[in-house]
Amino acid sequence: MRILISGASGLLGSALTRALRAAGHRPVALVRRAPRAGEVQWDPNQPLDPAKLAGFDAIVHLAGKNIAGRWTEDLKREVLQSRVHGTLTLATAAARSYRETGHPRVFLCSSGAGYYGDRGDELLTEESSAGQGFLAEVCQQWEAATAAADEAGVRVVNLRTGVVLAREGGALKPMLPPFRLGLGGRIGSGKQYWSWIALDDEIGAMQFILQNESLRGPVNAVGPTPVRNAEFVHALGEVLHRPVIFPLPAWVIKTLLGEMGEELLLTSARVVPAKLSAAGYRFAHSELQDALRTALRQ
Repeated sequence: MRILISGASGLLGSALTRALRAAGHRPVALVRRAPRAGEVQWDPNQPLDPAKLAGFDAIVHLAGKNIAGRWTEDLKREVLQSRVHGTLTLATAAARSYRETGHPRVFLCSSGAGYYGDRGDELLTEESSAGQGFLAEVCQQWEAATAAADEAGVRVVNLRTGVVLAREGGALKPMLPPFRLGLGGRIGSGKQYWSWIALDDEIGAMQFILQNESLRGPVNAVGPTPVRNAEFVHALGEVLHRPVIFPLPAWVIKTLLGEMGEELLLTSARVVPAKLSAAGYRFAHSELQDALRTALRQ
């Protein structure tokens, strides 16, 4: 397959590019800067010539502004616009290209498990309703922006990714320094569910989706065993051989990180990969400690 990837230089994009090449596919980066040989240039805020997509079997859209940082109104607007505008641009071009040439056949667009909001102990599948909060609203608009491609007949998948376990990025990276010093502990009450996925399985799930025509619409990219935060930090302490006796109270998170800390660290989303499991995807890392050990070796 010839696959166009936005966000190809990021954590997920670079790992996906390596995996696709190893499997004999031809990944191509979609870039905003001046393109190098073999790359395709775009401006997320300007119409994209559909002719640029005609030779591709699939698009994987991973680009979007990093959500880390204090959520000022300006940052929140940039986060939302970066996802919605870029997705609209690609979906519109993909729709026109598909009608004219039959390509691309698949549009795999990133989304997030934040779609479900703060849901306590409720078991959440792709059939569950959207939640409340900034991330839930972003994910709803993000997914809605793929409609043009779907209506044209392109197989659209909205990948609702959870906490990706990788040493070099995601939620794990900033946790490692204090935990390695023995200063880690539960976050807030520790009762909130964290739905995690190993980086290997995030990439494996994307490859599986690209090849599996039965999968379309929302797909939860999370491991099969979501855990409470207290269990997560205990497992991390075990893997690092460090105690986890210094809790981080909710009031500290809210004071230092504001709305971002509250939504990313304190909300509870017990999300399971119902569609991936039903389609036959086999997780390489279904247990948290195994996934953490693998992440720290990578």
